[in-house]
Amino acid sequence: MAAKSPVTREEFRSGAQPVKVVINDIPMMAEVKEFSTGSLGWYLNGKTLIDVGGKQVSVQIGMNLTIVGSKDLPKDE
Repeated sequence: MAAKSPVTREEFRSGAQPVKVVINDIPMMAEVKEFSTGSLGWYLNGKTLIDVGGKQVSVQIGMNLTIVGSKDLPKDE
């Protein structure tokens, strides 16, 4: 049996705030998102530098934080 989301879509829309994510000591903000799949959560897209053997390499960041069970919440009418 799938887990049930502890919040409704309306509770998410009215209460969700951006989430601070720190990658390699760099703070970034994951924005509130309703995914095309119907899931609810947060999304972060960006770039940063990471040291590899003394050389700075540019990396692309794509991160989803998805509320488990939110895809199965009733859809809007």
